[in-house]
Amino acid sequence: MRRRCECVTEGSDETGSRTLLNRIYTELYITEGQSEEVNTQHEVRQIETDSKKKTLHETPIKCQDIFKKPIRVVLTNGVAGVGKTFSVQKFTLDWADGSENQDLSLVILLSFRELNLIRDKEYSLLELLRVFHPTLQKVTAETLAVCKLLFIFDGLDESRPSLDFTNSEVVSDITQKSSLNTLFTNLIKGNLLPSALIWITSRPAAANQIPPSCVDRVTEVQGFTDAQKEEYFRRRFSDDEDLSSRIISHIKTSRSLHIMCLIPVFCWITATVLDHMMSREQRGELPKTLTDMYSHFLLVQTKRKKNKYGEGLQMSPHELMEADREVLLKLGRLAFEHLEGGNIMFYQEDLERCGLDVTEASVYSGVCTEIFKTECVIFQKTVYCFVHLSVQEFLAAVYMFHCFTNRNTTVLKAFLGETNIDSTLDVLLNEAMKKSMRSKNGHLDLFVRFLHGLSLKSNQRLLRGLLGQTDNSPEMIQRVINNLKEMNSRGISPDRSINIFHCLTEINDLSVHQEIQEFLKSENRSKKELSDIHCSALAYMLQMSEEVLDELYLKKYKTSDQGRLRLIPAVRNCRKAGLSGCRLSETHCDVVASALKSNPSHLRELNLSNNDLQDSGCVHVDNITHSCIKLTVIYIYIFYSLFRLRNCKLSEISCSSLVSALKSNPSHLRQLTLSDNKLQDSGVKLLCDYLQSPNCRLETLRLWYCSLSEISCSSMASALKSNPSHLRELDLSGNKKLQDSGVKLLYDYLQSPNCRLETLRSDH
Repeated sequence: MRRRCECVTEGSDETGSRTLLNRIYTELYITEGQSEEVNTQHEVRQIETDSKKKTLHETPIKCQDIFKKPIRVVLTNGVAGVGKTFSVQKFTLDWADGSENQDLSLVILLSFRELNLIRDKEYSLLELLRVFHPTLQKVTAETLAVCKLLFIFDGLDESRPSLDFTNSEVVSDITQKSSLNTLFTNLIKGNLLPSALIWITSRPAAANQIPPSCVDRVTEVQGFTDAQKEEYFRRRFSDDEDLSSRIISHIKTSRSLHIMCLIPVFCWITATVLDHMMSREQRGELPKTLTDMYSHFLLVQTKRKKNKYGEGLQMSPHELMEADREVLLKLGRLAFEHLEGGNIMFYQEDLERCGLDVTEASVYSGVCTEIFKTECVIFQKTVYCFVHLSVQEFLAAVYMFHCFTNRNTTVLKAFLGETNIDSTLDVLLNEAMKKSMRSKNGHLDLFVRFLHGLSLKSNQRLLRGLLGQTDNSPEMIQRVINNLKEMNSRGISPDRSINIFHCLTEINDLSVHQEIQEFLKSENRSKKELSDIHCSALAYMLQMSEEVLDELYLKKYKTSDQGRLRLIPAVRNCRKAGLSGCRLSETHCDVVASALKSNPSHLRELNLSNNDLQDSGCVHVDNITHSCIKLTVIYIYIFYSLFRLRNCKLSEISCSSLVSALKSNPSHLRQLTLSDNKLQDSGVKLLCDYLQSPNCRLETLRLWYCSLSEISCSSMASALKSNPSHLRELDLSGNKKLQDSGVKLLYDYLQSPNCRLETLRSDH
């Protein structure tokens, strides 16, 4: 295990490029719990959100301390490239070196990318261990049963196929053969080796394969803090302090680059590019956008490959790129075809399907890296992947751009549809943007950012041999910019709309950014009219601000209805949100639910009145407190203190969802307004169940015009009398069916010694 983990590769896996882990390892920022946000954002947007969390008073966890608590199963989440694999390697190396966790008898590290190679065969758990770790050949089942074992399963998101916990087959004998899926689920459930510890790492989107009931502790790797970023560059260039200082200074000049450096792999990409450009005193502007950085990265890797094999040392950058044009386009095709399905691991058959010779791919190791470990040469199969998901997205964009300039009608027709295969550049980018905006999880967001960046002459000069010629005249680029600014977002998640603003940045149009900065400095904001794209930019800037916004009332902004809806992501960074009468849909409720689930949530007051939410929309918001119960005590105190759902066409279904959510978690809800909804007696009876809960801290309950009768009064009086209630104000106005008999039941409660009521409204 020491031999396996003491050396690591950053990017390529060339012989001789491996580095001692302890020399470069920089402590990562790992926290207890995780955000349980609705998955409506690309991972890069999640990185941007995470970049703010380091300013909060959280207590980070060192990877060596993951199992210091008496727990059995730990699930560690984190976006692609954030350092999950480095964390488990560091944990294992420290154990093997005898410096940490010496209470463990044996640590068994298994990666899903390796396990995929035998996914169609059956093994017993004992056989599986011996296949992947031949030094365990003589270890018996009896020995394993009494050892303190730790299984580390790295990269659940790379598993083919997904884990299936509905499988009812029980396996409790480590010599019993079964499918890998069945072995893993029984290990996690505790049927197999119930005393063994389990550590699973995964990207967030795949983590929900494991039922929460099977997990004792959830942690999240959030990458580098600002201080850790600087430490990384100083460690990497320890022999050149001036170079490390210049690199650190440059990344601070670009918000997008500085945020992306939260990911260790992106730090490596940045270091590779800037080291090459700065140490060779190359002329020209240093990269400031993501597309600039990745274009230079591709060029640097091409030159490195040529230098390695002694070829083309006198060739220009463009001739170098042209020489590798064919293999890069094949890699681009591989990247593009697998991007839609979210596949990031490739095997020999995947490469051959795209016309890539396996030896050719391994030679081009700077871009498509061989990452299969030498311990597993027994299978005579190799696993491939791009050094980071963003590199896959960039090469996919390069391939699409090439197909466009070369009129590859088959690819264009599949991506853009029959009517757009002969389109101009502005139509290509407009259609690609529309397609990405229709995505629920934003999996094409970075892809379309890169597409826009590649349309600039500066990047086309760098990658001339790859992209081909197209009309990118100033007039054409202005049409692209106008299309972005005028794009219709009706029915689209406001999270998707923010990507329009990022595409403007990639195409070097900073006008919207500057106008919003001027708006934020203005003292007469309410008089300034905002366009829809202004609202997307404002939502992003408010969401990313270090300062938490006290109030966000959408009606105060002078903009269109669609513009107001684009502002909704800013609720993630405010204390009071007034979304009354803004025509919210279920899609917008997803974003509000995301804000409430975020870790942490600042939201304390939420007004959703006068929106046609109906039950389906309300459920999206109400069910969030179910997740709060999974968080640690630090994060339980996130729920909002004021909740208004007036005139939203809710029924008893919404009451059921709301009550179930509130009862499942110690709630700090103080005011609840459900007026002007047809809750009826059945709905109020469910609310009364909550009033009897010891968790209830409600002080104000407004139920006017809710179609209630004397039955509701009976339920209400009974609930309030049975529990020392905190209720101070009760409004039952406008419920004509209460009549004398119903009100008399309430008078009985007023005589109770438990009664704390100060205001009772029952007019009309």
